[in-house]
Amino acid sequence: TPLKKGYNPCYKGPNKNRSCTDVICCFIFLIFIGGLVVVAYFAYVYGNPKLLIYPQDSEGNLCGMGTKVNKKYLFFFDLVACGRMGPGVFVNGCPTPQVCVEKCPDEDYVFLQNTKDNDKSHLICKDNVNTKSTTKRVEQLVVDGDCAAYYFKSEASNYPVSCLSKPIYEQFLHAKEFGEKIIADVVVCWWMILIGLIIAMTLSLIWITLMRWLSGLMVWLTILAFVAIWLCLTVASWYLYTQAKGKNETLTFYLVWRLTFEKEKLFLAAGIIFGVILTIVLLILLFLCHRIIIAVAIIKQGSRAVGAMWSTLLWPLIPFILQLGVIGLWGIGRAENLADNNITFSNGSYDYDAIRRRSSNLFEEIPCDANDTSSDLGRFCGFIKYGKGNYTIYLQIFNLFMFFWLVNFVSALGQLTLSGAFASWYWAFNKPKDIPMFPVLGALWRCFRYHLGSLAFGSLLIAIVQLIRAFLEYLDSKLKGTENPIAKFLLKCLKCCFWCLEKFLKFLCKNAYIMMAVYGNNFCSSAKRAFDLILRNCVRAFVLDKVTDFLLFVSKLVIVGAVGVIAYFFFDGRIDFLKEYQPVLNFYIVPIV
Repeated sequence: TPLKKGYNPCYKGPNKNRSCTDVICCFIFLIFIGGLVVVAYFAYVYGNPKLLIYPQDSEGNLCGMGTKVNKKYLFFFDLVACGRMGPGVFVNGCPTPQVCVEKCPDEDYVFLQNTKDNDKSHLICKDNVNTKSTTKRVEQLVVDGDCAAYYFKSEASNYPVSCLSKPIYEQFLHAKEFGEKIIADVVVCWWMILIGLIIAMTLSLIWITLMRWLSGLMVWLTILAFVAIWLCLTVASWYLYTQAKGKNETLTFYLVWRLTFEKEKLFLAAGIIFGVILTIVLLILLFLCHRIIIAVAIIKQGSRAVGAMWSTLLWPLIPFILQLGVIGLWGIGRAENLADNNITFSNGSYDYDAIRRRSSNLFEEIPCDANDTSSDLGRFCGFIKYGKGNYTIYLQIFNLFMFFWLVNFVSALGQLTLSGAFASWYWAFNKPKDIPMFPVLGALWRCFRYHLGSLAFGSLLIAIVQLIRAFLEYLDSKLKGTENPIAKFLLKCLKCCFWCLEKFLKFLCKNAYIMMAVYGNNFCSSAKRAFDLILRNCVRAFVLDKVTDFLLFVSKLVIVGAVGVIAYFFFDGRIDFLKEYQPVLNFYIVPIV
């Protein structure tokens, strides 16, 4: 049996004798997935896709449908109010009255120009305002929010069918044309982009193989260059200080304002600061030199492991595809839930399309007779509610929570599978003879057979924190217009704390999955074991993590730069023997990006 702490030379992992872990969490996860299926079903059955296609006015009427069949354009009283909302307008909507109109305005109008003669013929007002019979003056109608204070000559956009002023409409057309050209370029050269991705993958495989020989060279050359930079800055500052000493010369910088310094004092301060930084860097290198050597050695071993198990490089495609599937299903479910805001019941001559109105006077529930057996309405009495009983917001929250949970679950599945594969390689005495034939598939089987509950548990913790962060972001968008500095300060503190908590949980869960792949314990035991191990080797773990991050960052730059240069020379026609394959594009930068 493995020792609880420290190094055990007799241990042969990963454990083969395992049992199911965190079974209760597995059952809860399956129940929640069942709930998500039920929510998606009801959203599909009772949803109204027209709400996603046709624009709605402030009263919940569909422009171009029902009583508004002749009024297919949506007019905003104040588009400036929409702009002030920023990105939050896509979540909370535009806080200005919106009405359906037969045609978009064909002239410019501002109410201040017509207050004397009280001419109401040019006004665009809400449906419940009759400008001919009302005794209110123009100014009062505008102040009360019954009519628009201004509008400009507008044209209709294709989607949504809204009235936009001419400059905005021209920008819209320009952006639309720009987007269509980009899509056309992708359609023309999609197979070339695919070839570029294959080249990038090939270069990545070659680079990972070379890292076992180049990793040490890259690390030490970078460290020497870093030290050389600070050494040069220090020497240059002291040299310039000796040249400027006693001359009383000044040096002026123009940034936001004019800054003037005495050269002697400036270079003296710079020499001291750079010298102190150089000293600190040298001391850190002396202290961490042995740990950097260990980090480079571990990276080399990692490269050898990848070379022995090429399937580990293809495995990340599976979680990526699964996450795309989760995002797609969530998007469809969210769209259907949004469409579920309006539910129509009709029987014979009854028409209940106008049953719901999106105003301050929402119905508490559907007005119907529970004893009415002649129609289908009685069956739904008391089941679906609006206003204070509106259930849609809770379904949206549940849908968002399940999105976070499923995305983190797929990520955890990928981490645990790779951890199991590399654990199989690490404890193989005679490599590659003792390595399992299909290490990735074996690790994936152990995930599904024993550790689904643990994966659900770890991803649940992260999902809860992410949901709280989403709520805080929503609350922050709501408080942007307030002037309460204490509330803003507390909100910023909470956002910062939960951001740190999410990062810590992701780090802890990742290392817990590694321990779980090796020893087969449940999530809490694995997390405790991983935390103890990191705590006993905190400096070594930190150095290893940062050195690895640096090497991967350099590797990404190399691969991206190489593929980008190749793509640029090809699409710009600078490779003579490939000119016949060069496509005619609107923007050559599209396939390069």
